[in-house]
Amino acid sequence: MTAQLTLLDSLSTQFPPANLALTEPDGLLAIGGDLSTARLTNAYQNGIFPWFNQGEPIMWWCPSSRAILNIGQIKVSRSLRKLAKQNKYTIHINRNFVGVINNCIKQREAKEGTWITSDMKSAYIALHQLGLAHSIEVYNLRNELVGGLYGIMVDHVFCGESMFHFESNCSKLAFWALHNHLKNNNVNFIDCQIENPHLTSLGVTTISRSDFLAKLNTKNTFTPNTAMWQPQQLIGIYD
Repeated sequence: MTAQLTLLDSLSTQFPPANLALTEPDGLLAIGGDLSTARLTNAYQNGIFPWFNQGEPIMWWCPSSRAILNIGQIKVSRSLRKLAKQNKYTIHINRNFVGVINNCIKQREAKEGTWITSDMKSAYIALHQLGLAHSIEVYNLRNELVGGLYGIMVDHVFCGESMFHFESNCSKLAFWALHNHLKNNNVNFIDCQIENPHLTSLGVTTISRSDFLAKLNTKNTFTPNTAMWQPQQLIGIYD
């Protein structure tokens, strides 16, 4: 099939096949539609994610190569293991989802700007309220939220969206805790979307779009624990 850009409307939440995404810009599949929970859920189930800046139309992507972390293949440095053993931080799930997304926005605005627009923020908070979006949070001994990440759980896959840290290596602690929690609950892999050096240092690799979509549809052997996202402290998560 020939690559083509599709204009979405508000009447249907369906997407064109992901393999129709453009080669330039790489992975752009569709424009328009909305950020309703139904459309977002359908997007992630089909390997598609929204990514656009404030003032731009909603753009939907499925790049030709995809960054993923297979469960069991995380790389943890000696210094990160040492930090975890110091018991300077506690790890929580879904204690302050809004705080995590706000801090992701804050950190990116201070650097290169953020793609987490006000509409995107509202959409992911709505997903969280429906039990679909989740946060991993790192607190220091003063009970300050100093690191974390959030993303969407779709069937047997966790789709990571953004992370932040206000103290050194705390986003890595959050990612490591996420990996171990997913491993403990029979989740297949983490979709990291786009590779970067930070993720690569943690063991994230890239696979082709076709391999990613095939992997996304491999559901039969994975049955995640439905109670895994109850608000809780993850005690001993690095053991």
